[in-house]
Amino acid sequence: MRRSGVRSSSSPPTLFRPAHDGWSETILIPTLKYLSGYSPDLQSKVRLLLDRGQLGDMLLSRYPAAHAVRTDKSLYDYVVDLKSTYIRNGAPLSKVAFDSRIQVVAHALGQHTRVSRVQGGRLKAKHEIRIATVFKEAPEAFLRMIAVHELAHLKESEHNKAFYGLCARMEPDYHQYEFDLRLYLTYLDVPDARPLWPTGSR
Repeated sequence: MRRSGVRSSSSPPTLFRPAHDGWSETILIPTLKYLSGYSPDLQSKVRLLLDRGQLGDMLLSRYPAAHAVRTDKSLYDYVVDLKSTYIRNGAPLSKVAFDSRIQVVAHALGQHTRVSRVQGGRLKAKHEIRIATVFKEAPEAFLRMIAVHELAHLKESEHNKAFYGLCARMEPDYHQYEFDLRLYLTYLDVPDARPLWPTGSR
């Protein structure tokens, strides 16, 4: 993944523009930490959408509604259904849940963990998938992208060509959904930004 460079300050860049009363207002622009692996040209286009206040509207036009998966049980059923369709011989899942403890950062949208326990004198491994709670209020495309990503780890531990090939087989639009999901996280980084798909908006 190519990165565009490291800023010397942790503060977000600012943009000054004239306000209606003749004074200038300061607009805080996020650092685009979720898009660091994308080209500078693409990042510039995203900054322009942020400056114009159009990023949220663009996402809503692409994804007008949120998914209906609201409980851990329904999330488990959703992920297991995907697994039974595409990874039938993969290790069984012992747990799938939303997790508010996951801190969403540039490369952590969900977690796949392997838990080893001794049962009857034998060491058995159980696989769990946890998805950040912020995605409980999101389009189904975003939830599917994260579920597909974590399921692919049942077969491929590394983020290599085989891993992303498996992701694309389970969801042909995987890379587009991931990019749009990162756009949404960038939108949420704007001060006072509100979720685009709050509970009850469907």
